[in-house]
Amino acid sequence: MTAKTFELGPGYTISRVIRGGWQLAGGHGAIDRSQAVADLIATFDAGIWTYDCADIYTGVEELIGAARLQLASERGLDVAARMKVHTKLVPDLERLASISRDYIRRIVDQSLRRLKTERLDLVQFHWWDYEQPRYVDAMGWLNELRLEGKVRNLGTTNFDTPRLAEILAAGIPLVSQQLQYSVLDQRPGNSLAALAKQNGVSFLCYGSVAGGFLSNKWLGAAEPATPLENRSLVKYKLIIDDFGGWEPFHNWLQALKAVGDRHGVDVATIASAWVLEQPQVAAVIVGARNQAHAIANAKIMDVALDAEDRERIAAVIAQGTGLEGDVYTLERDRRGRHGSIMHYNLNAGKK
Repeated sequence: MTAKTFELGPGYTISRVIRGGWQLAGGHGAIDRSQAVADLIATFDAGIWTYDCADIYTGVEELIGAARLQLASERGLDVAARMKVHTKLVPDLERLASISRDYIRRIVDQSLRRLKTERLDLVQFHWWDYEQPRYVDAMGWLNELRLEGKVRNLGTTNFDTPRLAEILAAGIPLVSQQLQYSVLDQRPGNSLAALAKQNGVSFLCYGSVAGGFLSNKWLGAAEPATPLENRSLVKYKLIIDDFGGWEPFHNWLQALKAVGDRHGVDVATIASAWVLEQPQVAAVIVGARNQAHAIANAKIMDVALDAEDRERIAAVIAQGTGLEGDVYTLERDRRGRHGSIMHYNLNAGKK
């Protein structure tokens, strides 16, 4: 590992900042396809050459596939091969009881077509409801596709400690788990981190800037009124409320700003740089709406926090009440505040 790269699996190296794809799925405003492809290539040129997407992110696999094709056409196959693309396989809640080998194969083949590739770099598997117990079977079918050569690496998304242990005990060779991690959400650092260390599983972390709340934009800002602009803001506002509320949140932002000022960067960059330092963390996944944002995100990999920085951030964390439970436990409660805002059947009706 260097400051800017991480060997996620044998012979498989990624950038430590990953370009997120959720913001390109249409729920954050209209997408100009040609501009989006240009922005994805600009991200590559900035030194962020790993990308995150999902079967449920409408149109995003196709956009990244188009960017890879353009890179290959303009700069050659060797350059395009440096682009690493991580997708997710997220079966709809309503399909869990009838999940099958054919279903898993169909979704993988769909991602291969969309991404214009013969092998997926990493497939990250998500499962909505543990009362439907076939997630180990599904991971086994994914592993069959890995052995066939259609998938290079396997990962999970948002599994808690007992279920991740169950998957590992079944002999599934996981290299990663994607999960939420930030100064506001410390859940991955508990039992899951210990299990991951024992089994060589690394974390790919989203939410490091809490949907944009951990940024200079919100310094001194009034608490936003509902309805919020998008579901991402709704989700992370709940995290802020649980951690302590809006007024203390201003104090946390000021502390992060003080650290950022020492390094000549903004709050968001410091928030993500802190996550990169946590045990088992391989990379942070950050969104970008334009080329300037992508270039700014690359600076995360240049920040080296020192002891004084860490003490300031630790003091911020100590002021909060923290989030209870294991990874994604709050979000799995479909009747709770966090789970009730989720969309559980995003593949329904898609070809």
